[in-house]
Amino acid sequence: MADPTPERTWLTMPELVEILGLTPSRIRRLIEDKHLHGVRREGVLSVPADFLVGGEPLPELRGTLMVLADAGFSDDEAMGWLLTVDDSLGAAPIDALRSGRKSEVRRIAQALA
Repeated sequence: MADPTPERTWLTMPELVEILGLTPSRIRRLIEDKHLHGVRREGVLSVPADFLVGGEPLPELRGTLMVLADAGFSDDEAMGWLLTVDDSLGAAPIDALRSGRKSEVRRIAQALA
């Protein structure tokens, strides 16, 4: 996957273990259950730091990931969409989620189905 936003900070598993205070298997479970979202970058599982707030997964992320999965997005496509500026939002969807615009982000994601 081409990196749509190379300026974003990406966290690897050891960094996530330290920040979240969880085991690697628990972090993988958070990713499987869509509480977090990660992709392999240069062979290493990585999660954007923007997906965390206050040392926890961003609560609005899970529902948005489920909407994207229901719309047929692959993991890589979902990551690309979340991190790339969307013209109708005027921001990347993850930035809109972090600023409290959950309903707007999910409405746009549903329209992509």
